[in-house]
Amino acid sequence: MLENIRYNQQEKTTLYAHQDYRMEAVMLRVDSDNGETSGLPDRVTLHSESSASLTYSSSLTLNTDEDAKYNMLQSLVTNLLKEQGIDTKIAFGDNEVDIAAITPEEARDLIADDGYFGVDKTSDRIFQFAIGIAGGDPSRIEAIKEGVDKGFQEALKAFGGTLPDISYDTYDAVMEKLDNWVTESQAAA
Repeated sequence: MLENIRYNQQEKTTLYAHQDYRMEAVMLRVDSDNGETSGLPDRVTLHSESSASLTYSSSLTLNTDEDAKYNMLQSLVTNLLKEQGIDTKIAFGDNEVDIAAITPEEARDLIADDGYFGVDKTSDRIFQFAIGIAGGDPSRIEAIKEGVDKGFQEALKAFGGTLPDISYDTYDAVMEKLDNWVTESQAAA
């Protein structure tokens, strides 16, 4: 992430930037018969931080050594996934994203507030799935919430007890939507 750029006008020197890349990949073994995870997760964490001078090409795009480091990290994660037989393509709606070729900007767009994997749209999908499984019956709210809790706890366990903030925000949004659904259903009855 580009944190700052400065330009010294008095000396007419070049631009400098500070970048910090951090990526973590967690691989789990899932028993195909019962869907449970087994063993400890394999975890790879890579971190790079640097300050570097920047140059611009004729098209005014930023060129730094960090681009090469990001590409190397992305390639490493992609190869780890492929070696374990995990497809690097994610289909959603009418779109498909190959994480082997995704840019940091595209990834940010996908998890942005209005992105496909953002809190609002993801919580909507979970909410719709949960009430669909319950047959649209608000009297089953406790079973629905129990199922959502169980899924969240399994995700926590699978990822070593900690999830990104977006996961907690999504969980809260799902629970709020479920509560609102029950309240609206009771008011309509």
